[in-house]
Amino acid sequence: MKNSREIMEILEAYDLTGSYRAAAELAGCDHHTVARYVQARAEGKSPTERQHRARPIDEYLAKIEELVVNSHGRIRADVVHRRITAMGFTGGERTTRRVVAEVKASLRAGSRRVYRPWITEPGLWLQWDWGEGPRIGGRRTSLWCGWLAWSRFRVVIPVFDKTLPTIVACLDTTLRRIGGVPAYALTDNEKTVTTMHVANIAVRNPEIVEVARHYGLTIRTCLPADPETKGGSEATVRIAKADLVPTDANLLEQYPTFGHLEAACRDFCEEVNTRVHRATRRKPAEALAEERGRLHPLPKEPFAVAFGTTRRVNWDATISVEGVRYSVPHQLVDTRVWARFNGDELIVTAVAEDGPAEVARHDRSTPGSPQIKDEHYPPREDKEGDRTPRANSAEEAAFLALGPGAASWLIEAGAAGARRVKSKMAEAVALAKLHSAADVDRALGSAAIAGRFAENDLIRILTYQVGLETVEPTRPSEDHSLQPGTSAWSNFGIADEKEEL
Repeated sequence: MKNSREIMEILEAYDLTGSYRAAAELAGCDHHTVARYVQARAEGKSPTERQHRARPIDEYLAKIEELVVNSHGRIRADVVHRRITAMGFTGGERTTRRVVAEVKASLRAGSRRVYRPWITEPGLWLQWDWGEGPRIGGRRTSLWCGWLAWSRFRVVIPVFDKTLPTIVACLDTTLRRIGGVPAYALTDNEKTVTTMHVANIAVRNPEIVEVARHYGLTIRTCLPADPETKGGSEATVRIAKADLVPTDANLLEQYPTFGHLEAACRDFCEEVNTRVHRATRRKPAEALAEERGRLHPLPKEPFAVAFGTTRRVNWDATISVEGVRYSVPHQLVDTRVWARFNGDELIVTAVAEDGPAEVARHDRSTPGSPQIKDEHYPPREDKEGDRTPRANSAEEAAFLALGPGAASWLIEAGAAGARRVKSKMAEAVALAKLHSAADVDRALGSAAIAGRFAENDLIRILTYQVGLETVEPTRPSEDHSLQPGTSAWSNFGIADEKEEL
């Protein structure tokens, strides 16, 4: 097949020479090719339109079309080839594949869906969908991806499950971040939203209907197997996963804790909502400020029935559920939380100013086995600090000023129940005036190690240490031994012999 430029050169060569063979020599092609293009131009046909040539597979074309139409374009070419081969076709599979591709293309062209652009209106549509999140400590997470259609404002919230209470918490949080309630909320047909379809009519989950009635919006779901009805939220999921889920492509590091993932989602929302959107040419945060005027007001209290049963947080930052104590963050002491069981886990939800949020999650336990997590409590104070001496008078300060040995002596003397501790402390301060404070402190440290707190023990140790001369250690020779000698046995029995004589 010649391209347009080559065809024009052939026709110009023929117009110049008026001969098929001469034009063929100028254009570098066969004279039959020149004749074909000149004849097509004379008949008013397109030079690029190829003439159909009879093929052996043409007699099976009707059967191929039947198979493709009946399978709605899903039948494979190798299956078609086996069917027509059994009918007598002797051609190759490559020919069959080419014809099947042509028939499928014709079928798609005849049944292609044509979409009308969705012109959104402010204050009407909120969409949400789920995306697979990163693993935290080997545990799966999900990403709630909400999208306000007109302003393109996005909200991404990480969660551990997709149960109805979690959906309610995410929906409430999204509405409070938006600052109002739209007229409709569009999502997928999950069991938490749609329990079944009867004659292509979605039957809503009655609990989600109660949630929608509380917030004053209508829950709508997309058509089954028709993702085009909520393409905006799916795009939000795709972008969120590309920026938040670690892969070999984005080179993101794994999140050590769930809190790090929450912080990353907040940063992502801040980034995408404050940059100019490609379609609207404005920032979603600025468009949201305009759309808020068309949103319904939010109820003051969230729909908390789905969060479970209420519990009051005790002074020790624990709640009691079925006779078992579970810890919650210590900031929630004397507040009300909601607790519910999800399988073998207890989920605790608290409602803050920006909406409900999961604050604790424990494995289900039995009475007598409380579930306490260290991260729910502030760092413990250093109890060893209570054993550090702190002076409360001038005498105590003078004694402790001698050094660490004095502090050790006081701690050990107190533990041993020594008598006349204060007088002995005054004695040590007096000795520091006769000797150096370092010598007295070393003597006090030695007394603390040896446990000597009696009268005059300190001055004996000090006198010994001050008068002690340091000498080099010596090693005894082979002739020296600590074994006592046997000279005392030399006179054994002599006295008895003298008495006999």
